[in-house]
Amino acid sequence: MGRDRLRGLYAVTEGRHARAAPPTVAVRAALEGGARIVQYRDKTSGDDERVAEARALLELCGRYGALFLVNDDPRLARAVGADGVHLGQGDMPVPEARAILGATAVIGVTCHDRLDLALQARSEGADYVAFGAFFPSATKPEAPPAPLDLIACVKAALDIPVCAIGGITADNAPALVAAGADMIAVSAALFGAEDIVGTAGRLQGLFGDAPQKPGECASPVRPV
Repeated sequence: MGRDRLRGLYAVTEGRHARAAPPTVAVRAALEGGARIVQYRDKTSGDDERVAEARALLELCGRYGALFLVNDDPRLARAVGADGVHLGQGDMPVPEARAILGATAVIGVTCHDRLDLALQARSEGADYVAFGAFFPSATKPEAPPAPLDLIACVKAALDIPVCAIGGITADNAPALVAAGADMIAVSAALFGAEDIVGTAGRLQGLFGDAPQKPGECASPVRPV
């Protein structure tokens, strides 16, 4: 897995946004708009349904050359042949997930607003780290707020891609990309949009072909 693939619009499925249409319909629209990574996140469906949906989405991502990750569940990721998994702080440790998925799998870790968690994740073999919420989030309203210049602090300290998450829309995403975010994870503002293709295109278009120019690290990172 080349880390150059960890860049751009990172679409996160969410049942309540996607159920108006089959998940494949909404995700296909996001991929047509340019999404480069898709994370399958479903906290309510049964095991059989999750396996079936994950397999369908994996096949769809393969057609568009996008990465397909599973939220929280390395065993589901392995069962369907996903490209990797995204882990929260309360989920399986990175080394255990790596043992299940193998050396080439993509493993990302949520680090909230804490650089120390990112440093730990990197030392354990994470391929990318995610921070947020940068804006109020309906998906995770309990997430601690993260300052914008945290991105620059993390980019200065780590050599792996950084994903911004939490309340991101087409209107506020440019500030995150300008700050140096390698990926922007979007759920409600994408899958709840009337025009998913157009919204995805607008978000992916923020990245262009030029590398980001990280901002300046000014704010202290929240301590342990």
